[in-house]
Amino acid sequence: MKRNLEILHLDNHTIVINKKSSDIVQGDKTGDEPLSEKVKSYLKIKFNKPGNVFCGVVHRLDRPTSGALVFARTSKALSRLNLQFREKETQKIYWAVVEKKPKEVQGKLIHYLKKNEKQNKSYVVDMESEGAKKAVLNYKLIGSSDKYFLLEVELETGRHHQIRCQLGTIGCIIKGDLKYGAKRSNKDASIHLHARKLTFHHPTTHEEVSVTAPVPNDPLWQFFDKD
Repeated sequence: MKRNLEILHLDNHTIVINKKSSDIVQGDKTGDEPLSEKVKSYLKIKFNKPGNVFCGVVHRLDRPTSGALVFARTSKALSRLNLQFREKETQKIYWAVVEKKPKEVQGKLIHYLKKNEKQNKSYVVDMESEGAKKAVLNYKLIGSSDKYFLLEVELETGRHHQIRCQLGTIGCIIKGDLKYGAKRSNKDASIHLHARKLTFHHPTTHEEVSVTAPVPNDPLWQFFDKD
C-alpha cells in the first residue's frame, strides 16, 4: 500500500500526494479503491493508528489527470482548506501537453461553461445560458517538441473539466484527451494534464506551503521536464 503512494508533503494536519493518472480521488460507480482510502491505509500503517483514520477530501483531479493533491488529516484542517479553495486563496499551476501551438504564446481565456451530467463533459455556452459558470485561466507556452507543445496553466476558477474544455475550444487539445477532441488515446488511458504546483496556507500555522509534483514517468513528459 505504502509503495503505491508518492508523498510530496506530510505534517500533522495535511498530506499532499502526487496522484497517478489511474487513481480516482473519491469512490465512483467503477468500484475501484479511491485515493482517499489508500491515504487512510497509508496513515494507519505509518503512524500505527487504531480505529478509523481521518482523511478529508479538499479538492479533486479528474481521473486521467496526474499531480499534486492535498488531503486534510483533521476536521479543522478540512474546513480551513475548504475555505481557502472556495475563496480562491490557493495557487494551482498545471502543465498541459497539447497537439497544436496556441496563436498567442501567452494569454487569458474567459469562457462560460455548462456541465452535461449525462456525458460528464463541459461545453462552452453563452453567458446568459441557464447554469453557465464563468471560467478563467491564464496560460503560457513554455516548451515544444517536433509534434507537441507544453503549456503552463494557472487557474483563476475551478470549473468541471475547465482546462480540458477551454484549451480544446481554442484548438489546443490535450494529448490523449479523446473526450475533448484528441486524435488518439494514450495507452495507459491518461491525458497529458498534470497538476504541477500547489500552493496553500497551512491550516494551523498559516505558513505558505508550496509543493511541486514530479511529472509522470512517460517519455514525452520526461522530454519536457529535462531542463
